[in-house]
Amino acid sequence: MLLALLLCYAGFTALCLSMPRHHDELLGHKPSTRRGQALKLAGWLLLSLSLWAAVKANGWSLGLVDWFAVLMLSALVLVLLLPYRPRLALALAGLSLLASPVAAWAQC
Repeated sequence: MLLALLLCYAGFTALCLSMPRHHDELLGHKPSTRRGQALKLAGWLLLSLSLWAAVKANGWSLGLVDWFAVLMLSALVLVLLLPYRPRLALALAGLSLLASPVAAWAQC
């Protein structure tokens, strides 16, 4: 479930960064069209991978329940961090991407 949580948070952060307003707040400039599309694609890909990780860990019945819980938790953390600690939200996304291979190895 840790892998699904890490991938969800990174996916939501990528989707957040694909929006010009949030990209400007976090990185100081608006994204180009190509970067915005790449971030959207990466975000949806990471969310899809998190679904796969949750289902692989617990099967379809409990995996979907776990995935929805992880979706809500990661979105809540991101929404609470963005107004008050935007740099921390960005740093956590980077750390979650770095920690996901370790979590994938531990899940196997």
